[in-house]
Amino acid sequence: MKYIVVGLGNFGGHLAARLTSYGHEVIGIDASEDKVEAVKDKITHAIAMDATDIHAVKNLPCKEADAVIIAIGEDFGASIMVTALFKQLQIKRLISRSINKVHETVIQAIGVDEILHPEEDSAERMAKSLQMKGVIDSLDVSDNYNIIEVKAPQRYVGLTIAETKIRQDYNINILTLIKMEEKPNIFGVKSKSKKVTGVVTADTKIEAGDILLLFGHIKDIQEILSLED
Repeated sequence: MKYIVVGLGNFGGHLAARLTSYGHEVIGIDASEDKVEAVKDKITHAIAMDATDIHAVKNLPCKEADAVIIAIGEDFGASIMVTALFKQLQIKRLISRSINKVHETVIQAIGVDEILHPEEDSAERMAKSLQMKGVIDSLDVSDNYNIIEVKAPQRYVGLTIAETKIRQDYNINILTLIKMEEKPNIFGVKSKSKKVTGVVTADTKIEAGDILLLFGHIKDIQEILSLED
């Protein structure tokens, strides 16, 4: 897929790099040459340009883009101008980052397809990981259902997924297992990275150090996390 990311600060730069790493074509835009320089080797195309300039923006392959993400996080006025400009170009999918409540009201009025709340979402995930024992990360599927990453409880280590009886006892599904691998970087320093097992079966065995990716109702997840090993 093809994406255009406008604003290559911390959020926009990381988003553009991650999308590129997933194999998508990403055009990153920022008025700051320093920000463009910082990400140019991590994304498909990095361009230093003023995204409030309609003539410059019209030279972008907007019609071919599957989505345009306005990731500007500080300049209230620039974000609104850029969002309105891309809205005029009839983008397939226009996504804009919310800076504050007033800004969000304005971009809603412009008619964006989706609004991002990166700081709120990050805070929400952190709060959940702190209040629920062993939780590493979480994703809201709806108001009542979550997908969470949790360290495998000791009571399940050495058991197959079928033997844990998690689904029968708690109505929770184990979607996959994640294993932490140590790999040296270019400087020879070892760091841990996640490796997803893939589709698990009833016979997949849980090993020490594994991370479980669970899906279920929040109250059921809280119940299983409250148990002592």
